[in-house]
Amino acid sequence: MNRGVRAERAASFGSVADEYERARPGYPDDAVRWLLGDEPLTVVDVGAGTGKLTRQLVAAGHDVVAVEPLDEMRAQLEAVVPAARALAGSAEAIPLPPESADAVVAAQAFHWFDHDRALRELARVLRPRGVLALIWNMRDDSVEWMARLSELLGGEGFQSGYSPAEIVARSGLFDPLEETTFQYSQRVDRETLRALVTSRSYVATLPTAEREELLETVDRLYDEVADADGAVVKYVTHAFRGIRRDA
Repeated sequence: MNRGVRAERAASFGSVADEYERARPGYPDDAVRWLLGDEPLTVVDVGAGTGKLTRQLVAAGHDVVAVEPLDEMRAQLEAVVPAARALAGSAEAIPLPPESADAVVAAQAFHWFDHDRALRELARVLRPRGVLALIWNMRDDSVEWMARLSELLGGEGFQSGYSPAEIVARSGLFDPLEETTFQYSQRVDRETLRALVTSRSYVATLPTAEREELLETVDRLYDEVADADGAVVKYVTHAFRGIRRDA
């Protein structure tokens, strides 16, 4: 997508902050441990959104600074995760001094960054041998109804051909990334699935009539697959970790 569309899509999350907080899933606890280990760290959560990962980092005992550019998203985060320090800022301009963090994480966010600028900034705030951690929940299209949902919504942020490992390697600032995957699931009712769909930037930026038509199609899909307890959204969680190289 071109720069103008990208900026519009990124800014659209502010208009759907309520839906994002209500419907977006968290992350597998095993994935969080794999990324950061078990010892308490000072962690900067960049592009933290409404704090979906932030709350898990705090629960795991980490000292967390959450950096988020959109006021609406940050307000949700401050309400839900008061134990984290929330700051206005972005991956390209983190309002923290050099070498102030043991780890920096980006959950469902790295693909929105200006990679060259952001990686320099992430490396700047990391202490020597600090950890860079990236994570995405991706719909599991091996599940038939997930594949049908993906046909309606288009690709996720971490798509075929998008290689975080190659992007980070080109910066020369980090050791090669390790990668692994986890299985994850989320049970939703009709309204939660609607909110989950609405929270996507592609849907948030549609004209109202087109968005409502899409949501009605999603309703029909839900009716096909749901049981008395709702429907289960299946994900494959992709996790990456790397170490900041010594200067």
